[in-house]
Amino acid sequence: MAEVQEAQEVQKLSTHTVVFRNMKRTHEMFVSDYSSAISTPEEIMQQSKRLKSRSQYGPVLHMAPDNNAKKSADKHAVEVSTEVKTDQTLALYKESKKANSSDVHKSLMNMNTKSLFKKAAVMPKPKWHAPWHLYRVISGHQGWVRCVSVEPGNEWFATGSSDRTIKIWELGSGKLKLTLTGHISTVRGLVVSPRNPYLFSCGEDKLVKCWDLEHNKVIRHYHGTLSACYGIDLHPTLDYLATCGRDSAARIWDVRTKANVMTLTGHSNTIASIKCQSANPEVITSSHDCQVRLWDLAAGKTRVVLTNHKKSVRALALHPTQYTFASGAPDNIKQWRFPDGNFIQNLSGHNAIVNCLALNSDNVLVSGADNGTMHFWDWRTGYNFQRTKSIVQPGSLDSENGIFSMCFDKTETRLITTEADKTIKLYKQDDEATEDSHPINWKPDIQRRKRF
Repeated sequence: MAEVQEAQEVQKLSTHTVVFRNMKRTHEMFVSDYSSAISTPEEIMQQSKRLKSRSQYGPVLHMAPDNNAKKSADKHAVEVSTEVKTDQTLALYKESKKANSSDVHKSLMNMNTKSLFKKAAVMPKPKWHAPWHLYRVISGHQGWVRCVSVEPGNEWFATGSSDRTIKIWELGSGKLKLTLTGHISTVRGLVVSPRNPYLFSCGEDKLVKCWDLEHNKVIRHYHGTLSACYGIDLHPTLDYLATCGRDSAARIWDVRTKANVMTLTGHSNTIASIKCQSANPEVITSSHDCQVRLWDLAAGKTRVVLTNHKKSVRALALHPTQYTFASGAPDNIKQWRFPDGNFIQNLSGHNAIVNCLALNSDNVLVSGADNGTMHFWDWRTGYNFQRTKSIVQPGSLDSENGIFSMCFDKTETRLITTEADKTIKLYKQDDEATEDSHPINWKPDIQRRKRF
C-alpha cells in the first residue's frame, strides 16, 4: 500500500514540472558561476564573421588589402632596419678604438637624432580671395525655388520651383524670358544640355521631361521612376541622363531612346544628389543613409562606398579642374580624391543642414544651408574666409531664408542661389577689396585632417 501511495504522489507532478526541475539540477551541477557568459567556440565566431562580411561587404570585399601580408612585410622591414642600425653601431664602435672618443660620441648623436626626429608637416597658407556680396534679387516664382541651371552660352539660366513652373531668366539683366508649365508637382532638378537645345527636368510628380527649347515644349518623357525624383545630371560625353530620388535607386536613361539603361541600387534611403563625370567613377551619389557611393558604369555596380559621414549627405560638388570632389552634411563638409575616394580633409564649422555646394576653378567652395547661412571656403587649406546670412525679401517670414540650390555661371564670377523666400539672389566678388582691407585671419587646425 505504501508503494502505491508513493506512486500516486509522483504522478501528481506534471511532465513540465519534472523536466524543469531536472534542467535546474543539471544547471546547478555543471555551471559554477551564474553571471559568466556562455563561451562561443572560435570556429563559430570566425564563420559568423565570414558570413557577415560576405553578406554586407560582398561587392567591395575584393578591394580590401591583405592584412596578413601587410603585417609580415612590416615585420620584415622592422627586422631589416634593426639589423642595419646594429651594423652601423658596431662599425662606429670598432672605429672608436682608432679615433677620438669625442668624435665617436658626436657621430652616435647624429645617427640617433636623424632616426628619431623627423621634419614636421607644414600647413600651407590659404590663398587670398575677395569677399562676395549680393548685387541682385530676382522675384517671380510663387513658391520655394528648388533648383537652378545655367545655359552653356552663359546668356540665361533656368530655375524650378514648388509652384510647378520652370522659368528662364536673362543672366545679364535678370528679366524673365519664358515660363514652362507641365509638371504637376514641385520641380526638384534641372540641367541644360551642352550639345543639344534641350532642357531636362525632374520633380516630385515622378516625371522626368525633356524640353525642346526651340519650340518650348516637351518632346520626351522618361517613365520608370517609382517615387519623387530629387536630382538629375547629364553625362558629359555620353548621351546618358542620370536621375535619383526617394526610391533609393539611381537610374541611367538613354536620352534618345528613352530607355532605362541601368538601375544602380545599393542605397538604403533617399538619394539626395547625383553627379556625372567623364572619368571613372562616372556617377557619384549621396544619400540620407549617410553614404556616398562611387559607381562604375561599365561594371554596373558600386566601385567605392564612403561611410565617413554621420548624418544625411544632401550635397555634392565636383572640382572643375582637379580630380577631387566634396560632400556636404550637417556634421562636416568632406573633401575626397578620385578614383578610390581617398579622404583629404574636413571643413568644419557650418553647423546646419547643408543643402547645396558650389565649387569653381579659383578654388572657392560655397556651402548653403537650411537656415540661410552661406560659408565661403578656400579649397586647398579649408580656410573659411567669409560667412554671410541671407536676408529674406519683405513680406516673408524670417524662417524662410533657407538656401536650396546654388551654382556659378560659366565665367565663375557670379554665384546664383535659389531660396525659400521665393527669390533668386545673385552674388559677385567685391572689386575694391584688397588684402589690406580684408586680411587673412588664419590659424592651422590639425583636427581637420581626421576622417570622422
